[in-house]
Amino acid sequence: MQQTINNIDLAEIQKALARKEFFSYCNLKAPDFYKEDRNFLVSVCHDFQDFYESDEDVLVLNMPPRHGKSRTVGCFVEWALGNNQNEKIMMGSYNESLSTTFSKGVRDTILEGKGDEDKIVYSEIFPGVTIKYGDSAMNKWSLENGYNNYLATSPKGTATGFGATLMIIDDLIKSSLEANNADVLEQQWTWFTDTMLSRLEEGGKIIIVMTRWHNDDLAGRALRHFKALGMKVRHISYKALQDDGTMLCDSILSRRSYDVKTKSMSKEIAAANYQQEPMDLKGRLYTKFKTYTKLPVDENGNPLYTKVKNYTDTADTGDDFLCSIDYVEYNNEAYVINVIYTKDGMEITEPAVAKMLFEDGVNEADIESNNGGRGFARNVETLLLEKFQSNRCMINPFFQSKNKISRIISNSTWVMNHIYFPVNWADRFPDYYDAMNRYQKEGKNPHDDAPDATTGIAEKVGQGDTFSFD
Repeated sequence: MQQTINNIDLAEIQKALARKEFFSYCNLKAPDFYKEDRNFLVSVCHDFQDFYESDEDVLVLNMPPRHGKSRTVGCFVEWALGNNQNEKIMMGSYNESLSTTFSKGVRDTILEGKGDEDKIVYSEIFPGVTIKYGDSAMNKWSLENGYNNYLATSPKGTATGFGATLMIIDDLIKSSLEANNADVLEQQWTWFTDTMLSRLEEGGKIIIVMTRWHNDDLAGRALRHFKALGMKVRHISYKALQDDGTMLCDSILSRRSYDVKTKSMSKEIAAANYQQEPMDLKGRLYTKFKTYTKLPVDENGNPLYTKVKNYTDTADTGDDFLCSIDYVEYNNEAYVINVIYTKDGMEITEPAVAKMLFEDGVNEADIESNNGGRGFARNVETLLLEKFQSNRCMINPFFQSKNKISRIISNSTWVMNHIYFPVNWADRFPDYYDAMNRYQKEGKNPHDDAPDATTGIAEKVGQGDTFSFD
């Protein structure tokens, strides 16, 4: 039975609002889930619409499971196509099956016929918007008044011949095991940059929806990458358990259910899944670092240290990093002043390290002689003598015989308490900074060169000589 307000059909008001406001569309389609008192869903929908109508480039949404991430994205695709039949949407998910299921859900909503007199269907909200006959495959279809409006794909799928004005990535990571696999994360990023971004048309927008598993997952890398490019990025992140002890939405996940679920899984997985705290940051070895704004000086501004030192860990293999750190020592504390952290070959790193040693006035340089390090040390010494006409720096090649992982872990507390970094070290040495902040207590670490060299300083300053010189 139709209801009226002052002789105005209520259904017509609802349809008009649904066309204009994204949350009203969601509420009309699924009122039992998109309730007006679920404030976070109201906010998420408003954020999606604001982003869509703004000049912003990228939206990243992180939310706990079962709180409507994918459901809201599906509704948004429907709403966007209803308002603009020229929109070309490319949707990427973990695999072809998942992305195709998502595509089919959107397509079937648009095609839904009127079966219940009291239920408003899509064609009533957006008259004239329907799927083109003969162009309605489950993973690729067009609207009657559009062309190539939707493509479902995955890292193993194809995007050939399709351009996108709206690119959406939904939960690429399948499990915590994948989230801790550096190779998988790198492959996903490469797929996103090399395949997906190449299909984005001028002025197109990007939406990434996922749980924050790892600092280097797609969401994390995209946030850093696009912000560094100066693009306009909107980041929406919701925790299941709020800082004041309340739940994001008790009717979706109560505190009792949250406690039951999280107590049966590791703290790192629970923090990532429900609190959007990447596992690598939750399980990292170094939880804090000390910084300085100026080096130790006396009341007259004279340095309180007498020597400038260096510790260098040469690259063992072609995939390793060279890590060379200049530092000063005062009162059994180390103050890092310069860092080279790179995968460049020795033809580049040898002159770069020699230049740093000379310009920083280094007096002593300890260079690991394992796996080619002795030749590196000899060449650096030669460059100092011949290119910089300097014999001020004593080069000490040495063989490191102790287990690398054991050294790093056992010295981690000393590193956090007694090594000081420049207050802007994240900007000055970004790769080194990331390597130190992401190193894990357990699990697979793709590289340990930065912690290894830093540990060498801890051993040298904190415990005296723990290695044998050649």
